[in-house]
Amino acid sequence: MSQTPSKPARNGLSDAYRAVWRWHFYAGLFVMPVLMLMALTGAMYLFKPEIEDAVYRDMAVVQPGARTVSPDRWVASAERNGGTASSVLVSDRPDRAVRVTVRQDGESRIAFVDPYSAALNGTVQGDGVMGVVKGLHSLTLLGKPFNILVEIVAGWAIILVATGIFLWWPRWRDAAVAVPRAGDPARRPFWRDLHAVTGLYAGGVIVFLALTGMPWSAVWGDKFLNVVRESGLGRPAAPPAASPWAHGEGHDAPAGVGWTMENAVMHANGDHSGHVMPSLSRVIRTARAEDMPLPYTVSIPSDPTLAYTVAHAAVRAEDARSLYVDGVTGAVKADIRWSQFGVGAKAFEWGIAVHQGTQYGWANRIVMLSGCIAVWLLGISGLIMWWKRRPSRGGLGAPTAPPGPRARAAVLGIVLPLAVLFPLTGLSLIAALALDWTIRRVRR
Repeated sequence: MSQTPSKPARNGLSDAYRAVWRWHFYAGLFVMPVLMLMALTGAMYLFKPEIEDAVYRDMAVVQPGARTVSPDRWVASAERNGGTASSVLVSDRPDRAVRVTVRQDGESRIAFVDPYSAALNGTVQGDGVMGVVKGLHSLTLLGKPFNILVEIVAGWAIILVATGIFLWWPRWRDAAVAVPRAGDPARRPFWRDLHAVTGLYAGGVIVFLALTGMPWSAVWGDKFLNVVRESGLGRPAAPPAASPWAHGEGHDAPAGVGWTMENAVMHANGDHSGHVMPSLSRVIRTARAEDMPLPYTVSIPSDPTLAYTVAHAAVRAEDARSLYVDGVTGAVKADIRWSQFGVGAKAFEWGIAVHQGTQYGWANRIVMLSGCIAVWLLGISGLIMWWKRRPSRGGLGAPTAPPGPRARAAVLGIVLPLAVLFPLTGLSLIAALALDWTIRRVRR
């Protein structure tokens, strides 16, 4: 005899509730460790300027002088131990060294050069400490294929929030709490309330972080970027007098230009017969004449026929600006500003700036940090709740799978739209359903 799905089961929980609870449990079990790693590294990246200033202070701080030397001497100093300079970060502070990224034999290093004397103050291998943090955050430090986990984890993070709201929602029983109720931390209800309230107030921030992190994912991010570009909602068209956009990879990919102009390069039209060589000094003179605000990054292409790219290190999305300058003549090939971006590009550039905590100052940073802390609170409280109700005979102790189509419909109604929107999340859902079916067959 089957039980009516709409009625509560004998333990006081409806079939739909137990089904959603089961998937909430599994999603947290498999996704939360990676999500906690991303929250930790994301919280560190919010304080990137402060961390770098503390770590590299001995190399980064210089004594301001009357005038800087030729920028070409900065490059020569950075290349003293071999390699080729690919970009130069010019600070907006007069007491800071310029940072020259040098590539050699497939590796890279950052050289700190005194802009007033061209003295080499020191070097850092790779992309520095924050490069390691960023690699961990995007999971590319474990290998580029691991970047696909960003999309999977982000999709399941949204599922966690959605199923959590379903479980929190007030019903015939007292399940919804807006503030933690007084209780004994040694007992499970205390941690259940803390878990529920944290998810209630931080769920929106967590979903926002997951969605705005998608542009960095290996599959969805690239596909969506192409759609936005091809629909005319992304990067602006090249100026009529300039060459069309080209795609730059590796050394030629411009640095600091943001998501919209990623890999966008432009051919220069100057004399490249070898009589006049491209010059960083000439490019920086043009940037100063065009009132390019500091700080900015100058990308030095390995292909001499490509234009140099000068990208403002904007704090707010609407301050984005990129100059494309002929390194031979110093002529401006393109001056790309926020007003020229399509609506899709503006939306994502704004989302990324908020994601990184820079768009609205300290208030923005604190809200994003609260989301990162909430992920850890949710993970720890969930682990404690599981520990207090773990089965004495071993096993995961997942909520039992209830029978009936309504129970399955409750789960699919939450996760299926997200699985369609994020294909890799959908594939992982199919794998999870197969695993769940196998577990239930083995138990029978």
